[in-house]
Amino acid sequence: MTPRFTRRFKGSAARLGLMAVPVAFFAVFFAYPVAAIVARGLKADGGWRFGRLWDVLAQSDIRHVLWFTTWQACVSTALTLLVALPGAYVFARLEFPGKQLLRAVVTVPFVLPTVVVGTAFLALVGRGGLLDELWGVRLDTTVWAILLAHVFFNYAVVIRTVGGLWAQLDPRQEEAARMLGASPLKAWRQVTLPALAPAVAAAALMVFLFTFTSFGVVQILGGPTFSTLEVEIYRQTSEIFDLSTAAVLTLVQFVAVGAILALHAWTVRRRETALKLVDAAVTARRPRGAGQWALLAGVLGTVVVLLLLPPAVLVQRSLGAPDFGYYRALTSEDGGTFLVPPIDAIGNSLQYAVAATAIAVVIGSLAAAALTRRDAGRLVRGFDALLMLPLGVSAVTVGFGFLIALDEPPLDLRGSWILVPLAQALVGVPFVVRTMLPVLRAVDHRLREAASVLGASPWRVWREVDLPMVRRALLIAAGFAFAVSLGEFGATVFIARPDNPTLPVAVARLLGRPGDLNYGQAMALSTILMVVCAVALLVLERLRTNRTGEF
Repeated sequence: MTPRFTRRFKGSAARLGLMAVPVAFFAVFFAYPVAAIVARGLKADGGWRFGRLWDVLAQSDIRHVLWFTTWQACVSTALTLLVALPGAYVFARLEFPGKQLLRAVVTVPFVLPTVVVGTAFLALVGRGGLLDELWGVRLDTTVWAILLAHVFFNYAVVIRTVGGLWAQLDPRQEEAARMLGASPLKAWRQVTLPALAPAVAAAALMVFLFTFTSFGVVQILGGPTFSTLEVEIYRQTSEIFDLSTAAVLTLVQFVAVGAILALHAWTVRRRETALKLVDAAVTARRPRGAGQWALLAGVLGTVVVLLLLPPAVLVQRSLGAPDFGYYRALTSEDGGTFLVPPIDAIGNSLQYAVAATAIAVVIGSLAAAALTRRDAGRLVRGFDALLMLPLGVSAVTVGFGFLIALDEPPLDLRGSWILVPLAQALVGVPFVVRTMLPVLRAVDHRLREAASVLGASPWRVWREVDLPMVRRALLIAAGFAFAVSLGEFGATVFIARPDNPTLPVAVARLLGRPGDLNYGQAMALSTILMVVCAVALLVLERLRTNRTGEF
């Protein structure tokens, strides 16, 4: 064998070795629990009940859930693009004081737990909320509250994804079209928009994915009137205990999410191709003319009203009792909602999040290293898609699947504390991969080849070539995994024990009980969780190496 063939063979073997651990992790803690819950729902008397698929989908209430899930996701995506695209232009093309801080501020909502987002909007538009007190307007249990919360949550997705590419487009192309007589609108439509189309499509698909699988926001703001697929799976599983219906809905969501992720992967490849053709020089400049100043003012006003007002009202409501009464009440054990004082949820969440972060960083780093080569085949591209599935597959199904599947030796983990970090790590791994992969691919492959030629093993190449260059990206990935793990709710609501609740579970249970004290404690816990996530995000912004601003 030639030396070149030997190096390629060793490289392929090393990639397969790196993939082995993440594949095993996802097979045991993702595919197996999901398959177990689906199989239990669709099997009876030793046989499969595939006819149950059509029976469930024929029900009018289930068709209404499917319609509402799709409709609200489409409208939420359209509203998010409409509101956020001007902001993407401002962050990409305009330079102004406090820009980096503002970029961090608009990103905070994305890392907030959905329970906190729902609670913040409940304080703003719900019963006794700010709008109710000022004008007697209530939007909770209406679709408008859900749509506004979705725009709040996904605003940063458009800013980072579209704005990241927009900042790298050469403005001289549009200026040349203007000199040839094109109007500003025509120049933007025919020159800039086609170049931005892959990024806009990728952002739209991600927003659609997050809103299609929305759970915490809809559960808190929608009440009994509105139900998405995720909420209906939770209701069928935990309240009605109809596993067959829940299994059918899980399969429907799995197919839909698979199609969305396939489209997203295609748009990402198109965006990466486009990035090779643009000038990566800094193109931002101070606003010029009344139009740009007005646009900047409009974007700042949107950020204040849409992104800052709900958290501010949340903080204000948490301070509604004299002498920090709601916060002091967190230290008391009432024996009703929890077996321990609610404040214990803070320590539990931090411990779980640290463990989940460690797991996510190890699994995600190995996966990112395996995906480093751009010329990977279909097997590796399929592996990439597998890593994204936990973002869209029902977290409720995963959590309940943990209870059903991981209950026998050698995987009898139902009584173990590690169950919660494992579920949280499933959601954190995709963020680690997406943060690490662009940086790893930017490392000159000739450095790795030179180290290999000199006799370094793949592990030593990673330790001495890749790691020093991606150390900061690794810290950023760990920070994102920590924030996401801290706010995971869909799976944790099933597996968190009453004597060890997490912050999101504690907030949801407090909101589910009547009384001003429970409501105030929920606001206080949500504020604490929001502050922790915001601090983590601000630290990440200081470490961020990708100045284009993409996720």
